[in-house]
Order: sequence, then structure tokens, then C-alpha cells
Amino acid sequence: MVFTHDTEESLQAAVVLVNASEPPVTITTVADLDAFFAGQGYTGRHDSTQVELDEVLGLQPRLRELLTADRDSAVGLVNDMLAAAGAVPQLVRHPPADWHIHAVPSDAPLATRILVETAMAMIDVIRDDELSRLAVCADDDCQGIVLDLSRNRSRRYCSTTCSNRNAQAAHRARRAGQSATV
Repeated sequence: MVFTHDTEESLQAAVVLVNASEPPVTITTVADLDAFFAGQGYTGRHDSTQVELDEVLGLQPRLRELLTADRDSAVGLVNDMLAAAGAVPQLVRHPPADWHIHAVPSDAPLATRILVETAMAMIDVIRDDELSRLAVCADDDCQGIVLDLSRNRSRRYCSTTCSNRNAQAAHRARRAGQSATV
């Protein structure tokens, strides 16, 4: 584990949310938001409304900016996000998670909680000088975000789809090169 469990979960959720705007777009309905909420292990308030969906989807550009920022720029973005939300970090525990940090109440709007949890996670990334673990997908046709939590820092693609597409292209190129030399 590179970071604490709550940091990794918050970063992964932010990446999923940002990448949901990349083709194929995966969060477009309230039901999709419900699945995102459950799939990312969020707890607390969830209104399951179109307004909430619009607020959460409205976070995508801000989160993309944060996840792709250089270290000094990320500091300013994190500080602005936390100040705007009136974040007050506190230790909390709720099953199945052990003690972890929440910085806004569980009844705060979901969009606020997502933004603050991502900003809190980025504090660890910035302090550990690990921004290299976040990158844009190496696929030329994709702008997805990659969160590389591997030991050897080898993850280059945001999804299996992008990885497979590039592996197939490389394979075809090698085969075409072999055919030309025979």
C-alpha cells in the first residue's frame, strides 16, 4: 500500500469520477451516480437527485485540474478547496473502515464531500512528493487519468481497454515489420 487506505480510496474515486467523462461516458443518470456512490464505498448523505448528479458531474473539471497539477499548483488548489468547504479534519470510524479522516460532516452534500476527500487525499500525495503517481493515459486517443499505485510505477493506461488497444497496435506493428523483412 503506497498511501493509507482512505487516501487510496479517495484518489481512486476521484479518478473514476474524472474518467467517467471520457468515452464511453459512464455517469449520466441518477442510477449511474447511485452505482458510483455504492461502488466507491461512500457513506453519509446521498440525495439521489438530478441536482446532486449535476453537482457531482460539475466537479470533473476541478478534479482533473487538481489531479494533473504540478506540486506547487496542487497546493493552492487543495488549500482553496478546503477553505471554501470550511473543512475541519476529524478522525471517524464506520464499518467496514477503521479510523480515517473526514473533514466535513457526513450530511454535507455529496459533491462537497467528494471534493474535500480528494483534497485531503492530495495532501498526502503532495507531502510525500508522489504526484508522479498521477498522469494522463499514455493512449494517444484518451485523456483519462491514471492512478499508479504499483510498486514499480509501471501503470501507463487508465483502463484495460486502452492497454489492450495499445498492446494490439504494437503487436500488429511487430508482425508487419516481420513480414517486411522476410
